[in-house]
Order: sequence, then C-alpha cells, then structure tokens
Amino acid sequence: MSGVTDLSFRRIAHELGAGLVVTEMVASEHLVLERHGARDRAVGRNLAPFVIQLAGCEARWMAEGARMAEELGADIIDINMGCPAREVTGKLSGSALMRDLGHAASLIEAVVGAVSVPVTLKMRTGWDAANLNAPELARRAEAAGVRLITVHARTRCQFFKGVADWAFVRRVKAAVGIPVVVNGDIVDPPSARAALDASGADAVMVGRGACGAPWMPARIAAYLASGRDPGSPPVSRQGAIAVAHVDDMLAHHGRELGLRNARKHVGWYLASSGRPAETVKDWRRRLCTSDDAAAVLAGLRSFYAQAEELAA
Repeated sequence: MSGVTDLSFRRIAHELGAGLVVTEMVASEHLVLERHGARDRAVGRNLAPFVIQLAGCEARWMAEGARMAEELGADIIDINMGCPAREVTGKLSGSALMRDLGHAASLIEAVVGAVSVPVTLKMRTGWDAANLNAPELARRAEAAGVRLITVHARTRCQFFKGVADWAFVRRVKAAVGIPVVVNGDIVDPPSARAALDASGADAVMVGRGACGAPWMPARIAAYLASGRDPGSPPVSRQGAIAVAHVDDMLAHHGRELGLRNARKHVGWYLASSGRPAETVKDWRRRLCTSDDAAAVLAGLRSFYAQAEELAA
C-alpha cells in the first residue's frame, strides 16, 4: 500500500478502531541514509502499537534500518517480502526474495538479531504457480525468530489479478506454530469470514478494501467478534471522515503535495459512497483535477450533503 497508508490514512483508520496499522513500505537503506523521504514515512509512534515495515535486499542495511526503526519508536518491525511491484522486485526486494529462501532467511536473521522488539513478516504464496514456497519460508522465518506471518494469497506473478487462494494459506498455518494472518480480496465482513474459514488463519489483514472506507477494518472486527455486521457509517459520518482525512493530509504534507496525494483518496471516497456511477464520475472530474484545496474540501462537503438528502 505504498503511497496510500501514510500517517493521515493510518491515523483515520486507527481512530475508527482498526486493531493494527502498518506504515508504508520503507526502504531500509533509504531510512538509514535519510534519502527519498524515507524517514517521513516512518512516523506514527502515537498509533500504538507502532509498526514500521522495512524492505531491502542486503542484510547490513536491513539490520541498520531495523535498529533505526526501533530508535524511532517502533513497537514491531515488519519485513516486506510480498510487494510485487517491478521497481521493487527489480532491485531483488519485496516478493523477489521468495526466489531465494536462503538469502531471505539471512535478511530475517539480520533484522531479528538487530532489535529487541518483535519482528513480523509479510509474504505471498510464492513467486509463481510453479514455486509455491510460502510454507517453507514461513518455517525458516519462525526458526529465525519471526513472531507473526502475513500471507497475501496470490503469487507475485499474479500481482492483484485473479482470485486470492485463501485455502493455500492453510498450508502456511500448518507449517508453523506462530500466528498467521490471511490477506487478499478481504473487502467486507462476509469476505473476512470466508477467508478465515478457508485459511484457518488467526486474523485478517485488510488492504485495498479499506481504500475509501477506512472504517472497514473496525467494521470487520465487530462482525467477527459478534456475528453482527454494524454496516458502514451513515452518509453524513462518511462525509465527515473524508473531509477530516483530506484536511489532515493537507496539514501533514503541505497543501500542494497534500492535495496531490489526496486525489486518489477523494476518488475512492466518492466511489464507496453508493451514489450512481455517473454522479461519481462527474464529481471525481471536478474534485480530482482541482488545484484549490479549499474548493476540494467544500466540494466533498457538498457531495455528501447531496448524498444525505437523497438517502433521507
């Protein structure tokens, strides 16, 4: 969720009741050398527990990055071996590490050995359909000291296409004694329940399902705990959340960068409102091309005011 789960997004989801939020993927070398805004992404110590996700392909940088993350207040360090993006795998990071489990294990050992806080691991089912080696990587990770594993139930070569194979995650669960989290295509309470039943996992992770709906993790948690789906917030509350989120992005990033970064979120909020596709398309064109932050905030308020009137 690089470029999505910045501090503002995590803060909103946390305030709405998400059990655990994780930073954007942070390149360990960039964090240590303070390049490319990496340190700006490794913030959020007030969102306890504070989880920083690190990526990299060299043990020394992963270890140094982990030490710095701990100094920045991280309660948990998550290692990314699941990102499928070409710019990441092309540098032999992310899910590319699933092609060399010996090297992957050496990175895990370096991180675990460098810090005193718990280390977790995010992975995919494998590089491709011919190499579904997540259970073996999970075993090696547990042996190295990893405390929890999250599996996106697709291969790297699938990217986000096709259907997540939740049932495959059951093999990972059977391979280890530590908690396993299932991820992929979990977008609402029914899909969360189905993913848990198919995988035997201990918990679910919500990614894209929270885009435009940062209340979704808490909604899913409530359903899993009680068997009753509380539903989405009322339209008026959704509007207040969307406006507060964008406003916080403007304050955190500055108005120019904040507005640019907020456009995708604005589009997702509009799409998740339940209003007709043509209406959403018209409003997206207006709000996601404007360079006037005040006008965008005013437009969001108008969009949801109209939605509330129609729902009455």
